Amino acid sequence: MTITESGYIGRALEVFSSLFVIGLVTLCVSILVMYIVDIRQTRHAIRRNYPVIGRFRYVFETLGGFFRQYFFAMDREEMPFNRAERSWVYRAAKDLDNTTAFGSTRNLSPPGTILFVNCPFPTLGTDAAEVAAVTVGPDCDHPYTTRSLFNISGMSYGAISRPAVEALARGAAQSGSWLNTGEGGLSPYHLHSGADLVFQIGTAKYGVRDPNGALSDEKLRQVAAHAQVRMFELKLSQGAKPGKGGILPGIKVTPEIAAIRCIAPGQDSISPNRHPDINSVGDLLDMIARIREVTGKPVGFKAVIGAYGWLEELCIEIHRRGLQAAPDFITIDSADGGTGAAPMSLMDYMGLPIKESLPLVANLLQAHGLKNRIKLIASGKLITPAEVAWALCVGADFVTSARGFMFALGCIQALHCNKNTCPTGITTHNPRLQKGLDPTLKSTRVANYVRNMVYEVGVIAHSCGVREPRQLRSVHARMVLGEGRSVSLQDLYAAQNTAVAPTGKPTLRVHDRTG
Repeated sequence: MTITESGYIGRALEVFSSLFVIGLVTLCVSILVMYIVDIRQTRHAIRRNYPVIGRFRYVFETLGGFFRQYFFAMDREEMPFNRAERSWVYRAAKDLDNTTAFGSTRNLSPPGTILFVNCPFPTLGTDAAEVAAVTVGPDCDHPYTTRSLFNISGMSYGAISRPAVEALARGAAQSGSWLNTGEGGLSPYHLHSGADLVFQIGTAKYGVRDPNGALSDEKLRQVAAHAQVRMFELKLSQGAKPGKGGILPGIKVTPEIAAIRCIAPGQDSISPNRHPDINSVGDLLDMIARIREVTGKPVGFKAVIGAYGWLEELCIEIHRRGLQAAPDFITIDSADGGTGAAPMSLMDYMGLPIKESLPLVANLLQAHGLKNRIKLIASGKLITPAEVAWALCVGADFVTSARGFMFALGCIQALHCNKNTCPTGITTHNPRLQKGLDPTLKSTRVANYVRNMVYEVGVIAHSCGVREPRQLRSVHARMVLGEGRSVSLQDLYAAQNTAVAPTGKPTLRVHDRTG
């Protein structure tokens, strides 16, 4: 070793030693400062009694969710979606093999478990049929006919980012499914793709409101002028927060989003908890008729079902006015929906889950002879083929999902949707975080998810002995009750939901018909 090299090494060691000493002193001073702050503050008992060390509680509390997700929770334990469900979506979106070996890890004995009834002579591939086309609003000036089975539920531009909207819209166009705009209005990023769109009208009428916040016929016509906008959905309530309007924090209300919504930028965007101009089933039908007349396109409504006496009143009023007055579709959202920011008291306790509400509404429409007139769309935590097939069995014509498509975009269930810190760029307007979401790549994954979903629902349908998914009926599935025994959904819902009235007309036998 030369003298010069020895000198360089010596100086490097001196620098390193100096930095180490500086770092050690800084650390000691920081600990001392934290100790003084903790021992003097009175807000947190743990930090006051255990200065400095007590701070680790908050660190571990924050990290605990991530450790449980990746290291400690079993494949089917997590909420709201377990690892097995997320893994299926991730693999379907990447178009990877989704077969498994050595048996199912799903427990088949808990009450509520759904089992499908395989046919001894399943449908051969040569006999399988294409998914049947369905026409929504056949009497409208511009009815909507589609073969799409699995579609993208409402997620507003604002609640999700620009690249997320672009990826979803492109993926919808590639797969032939539709994209619901959510209540945040129609953005250029929805339109660039060429995808079929369902324009959602929330309680604040974003995108179609006049300066006073009321519905504007002129703006309705402007939206309807886009050929891609195929239907209009009037949102009464959503799964994350039945009884409360949309919540978009001011940090997410950029000037562009504010312009689209016709509101002030930088301020919290809080929608009313209901439409101020809809006070009864008559008002609801009047509003549907108004939107349909102005736009010429199919119109329906979205609701979480809780009290449901009003639905019977709705059916009776439709018959009084005539079938042309009926909504063209009803979207049933589940109480365990959750893409929106919401108070825990509503997200955890308000409304009926889709497994109870969808059969209830389907049976009610059937009892009133309206099932063929009004199409049913099932929404809420239906992200795997078995869940979609169940919804078809009990009466859904279409299924939509929001969080399933968030997983297809790369969502890791970080539970930051209500903040501006989403690590995958899906629900943030932070340009640095958005860079991680490539719309071109993710749109392919969205399309893959739809195609693999439809394929595997078809596999279930063929195993049940029908030619295509829309031929699935309640007789093709069973639900496990007590003691591990199962009963046909056809028998279960017939026993629970219907009785014969003295007139001979079927009517719902319900435990709570208020509302």
